[in-house]
Amino acid sequence: MTDSFSPADEIFMRRALELAAGGMLTTKANPRVGCVLVQHGRIVGEGFHVRPGDGHAEVNALAAAPADITGATVYVTLEPCAHHGRTPPCAQALITAGVARVVIAGIDPNPKVDGGGIKLLRAAGIEVQTGLLETSARALNPGFLARLERGAPWLRVKVAASLDGCTALADGESKWITSAHARADVQQWRARACAILSGADTVLVDDPALTVRVDSRAQTCDESASDLAQPLRVVIDGRLRVPATARTFSLPGACLVACTEAADRGREQALIAHGVEVLRLPAQDNRIDLGALLQALAAREINEIHTEAGPRLVGALLSAGLVDEIIWYTAPLLLGAGAQPAAALGPFASMQERLEFSLHELTQIGPDIRLTLRPSLSADL
Repeated sequence: MTDSFSPADEIFMRRALELAAGGMLTTKANPRVGCVLVQHGRIVGEGFHVRPGDGHAEVNALAAAPADITGATVYVTLEPCAHHGRTPPCAQALITAGVARVVIAGIDPNPKVDGGGIKLLRAAGIEVQTGLLETSARALNPGFLARLERGAPWLRVKVAASLDGCTALADGESKWITSAHARADVQQWRARACAILSGADTVLVDDPALTVRVDSRAQTCDESASDLAQPLRVVIDGRLRVPATARTFSLPGACLVACTEAADRGREQALIAHGVEVLRLPAQDNRIDLGALLQALAAREINEIHTEAGPRLVGALLSAGLVDEIIWYTAPLLLGAGAQPAAALGPFASMQERLEFSLHELTQIGPDIRLTLRPSLSADL
């Protein structure tokens, strides 16, 4: 039987969702969660989870509420935890506060929770309802849910392309295809990710920073001045071709290079000497097993991966079915014959082999267009 909710319930849960988004750039391995406390029909406390180790959304909402909230209703975007982690269990805090009802958007798939919070609340005589605006709540945490439900992070690919679908001239020159507006927007996507992924070709040609250059208020700054934790920078370099002197290895934040088992040991030691971690992985057709890499990153609590790479790596990720989302910026310009494509794919023998995507969002960013695309489950011909 599906729980029924009032219009007021939906209003309060939407506020909880707004609050949860406040942790978009800071929660990293933890989920983004918002909480609203309502007593006698009005909000008396609200909060959201800001960063790992700090109070959870429910605890922050309770801290902002009056001392006596007996009989209050709680609206929370994710099931309250019932275990002792870096913080005490939130379900017990709600019980102690004397709330009468808890409305939950989505169940927490963490094996340490996964219905345990609901059981604890109901055992204490508290009414619990679930499923209100669950789709919206899930959309806040695609990486957290992907990691726990399927054992792999949410993989996002960024593409900056011309109208004819190219990302660089034939000689590799690509600065700049999209506008400063689009490049600033990309920083927001980098900032929300746990890891930034690139390939050896991109690092060798462009020597990019691959860092986050905004702060927690989304204000532009140098990476050394940002109060955000830098995402793990991951470079796929099967043969360890990238030198230890690459710019990205000298900037704030941790770096990891993924290579094959056969990669040169001397080059590995040179990277390690510069503070770079080297991860050796199985190979498929003399290339790194990309699925194994994603599993290894999931084991490190990497939720969302932001990918900025050349056509070979983008094509390989797409061909392997590992891409969950593409953030595609289209600039109003043409690069002409011989320019490099966004992804090295095909050639396809028939239309049945094509890769098809659904459009989730279309937004103008300065003079450019940003498309948010996700793989279609099927292609109807």
